[in-house]
Amino acid sequence: MGRPPTPRTEQRRFWRALKDGVSLQEAAASVGVSAGTGERWFGKAGGMAPMDLAEPVGRYLSFAEREEIALLRAAGHSIREIGRRLNRDPSTISRELRRGCQAGRPDRYRASGAHAKAERAARRPKPTKLADNPRLCAWVQDRLKKKHSPQQISHRLRVDFPDDESMRISHEAIYQALYVQGRGSLRRELTKCLRTGRALRKPRRRPDARRERIKDKVMISERPAEVEDRAVPGHWEGDLILGALNASAVGTLIERTTRFVMLLHLPDNHGAEAVRDAIAAAMTRLPDQLRRSLTWDQGIELTRHREITVAADLPIYFCDPGKPWQRGSNENANGLLRQFMPKGTDLSVHNAEDLDAIAAELNARPRETLGWRTPAEALAALLSDQEQ
Repeated sequence: MGRPPTPRTEQRRFWRALKDGVSLQEAAASVGVSAGTGERWFGKAGGMAPMDLAEPVGRYLSFAEREEIALLRAAGHSIREIGRRLNRDPSTISRELRRGCQAGRPDRYRASGAHAKAERAARRPKPTKLADNPRLCAWVQDRLKKKHSPQQISHRLRVDFPDDESMRISHEAIYQALYVQGRGSLRRELTKCLRTGRALRKPRRRPDARRERIKDKVMISERPAEVEDRAVPGHWEGDLILGALNASAVGTLIERTTRFVMLLHLPDNHGAEAVRDAIAAAMTRLPDQLRRSLTWDQGIELTRHREITVAADLPIYFCDPGKPWQRGSNENANGLLRQFMPKGTDLSVHNAEDLDAIAAELNARPRETLGWRTPAEALAALLSDQEQ
């Protein structure tokens, strides 16, 4: 005889431990299974807790609640009284009693039978919306190939199909279709189009902050207050993304109000002089109202920051050491760019035309913070308003 299956309560503990941040090996050990078993559970589920192992909380009745319903109903309490005691809507109690009572015996409600029936109903896989709607599936796949995120895809559907309720899907359902074995509505290789490119869902690691020192820098604490609320356009964030062995680099600039991206071509090197010239050239092409400030980290490539300020009439402010979130828009843009320029690759293979094409693709993606408009649309609207 083989080993009996691990109880569902223990499997729930495994997924709960992973959610709390422990390693896969530690989560497996905490429920008394081998690391190999834990890895098999994790891989089979695509890094996501299966739906039928979801914690019995929130909208779903737990077994303890069903036992309480059985006891209170047997004691003659009304549906409204049971709902009040469990802090549940009376309609929830009414539906539970209707579904959980034995056939032909509306007074025979048993918690164990009702809970088993609910778990069977919750088991996956079930037919998915993408599987039942080829048009929606094709639209989602097309946007994934364009490297739109599932959240962008979900919200953009409401913009592009405002009157078609069949063209609706949540971003979590898209992730489920990509990652969970057996759902199969989307091709697994499309995970490469996601920002992480991972075949399994894993928490993102925080990058180590760089702590370079620069002379005569003006810190972010002295930056005008108008920059914070993003109401005034023309304030930029910048950084370098580095290639293999730090031998190549591309400069990134993002405007805080519109999230519009510009990429700096650095074909020869990414030293202070090359970065100075690239930033000055890019910024001087912009109108004055879009050239109010630039925020950078404390990378040594900006030691010539005073010369940039003079050449482009552009005040520069520096983030505090170890606080990359002070350039949050730029950090997000750099993550998006890694879909086109993966870590560990030679970035010098991208010429100026390539970088312009990549920036154009990023600027054509809908953004939640812009009401699902694209950065290009937001910038065009901003410039149009200023011309009037």
